[in-house]
Amino acid sequence: MDDPYISRAEHEEFSRRLAEENKRQDKRIEMLEENVREMRALTNSVERLATSVEDMVKEQEKQGKRLEVLEGRDGEMWRKVVGYIITAVIGIVIGFVFHQVGM
Repeated sequence: MDDPYISRAEHEEFSRRLAEENKRQDKRIEMLEENVREMRALTNSVERLATSVEDMVKEQEKQGKRLEVLEGRDGEMWRKVVGYIITAVIGIVIGFVFHQVGM
């Protein structure tokens, strides 16, 4: 055992174990790289989704403002119609009263 040299069989066994370890490490590194790629793709997807949601929020705000304007028009139109009807009814009542008085 005082021999500083190792046998050929020991060297080949050591070499084989190193090669197997390298294969395992290479596989682990490959898996990690694939995970990083997937995470990068997921991050990009989330970023695009966030941008899309921001755009939708802006569009909803615009549509909300347009809807308020349209609803205001309908309400304004209804108020005008009611005003005209009330004016007509008052005119008819006043005309009827003047007709009864004899004017």
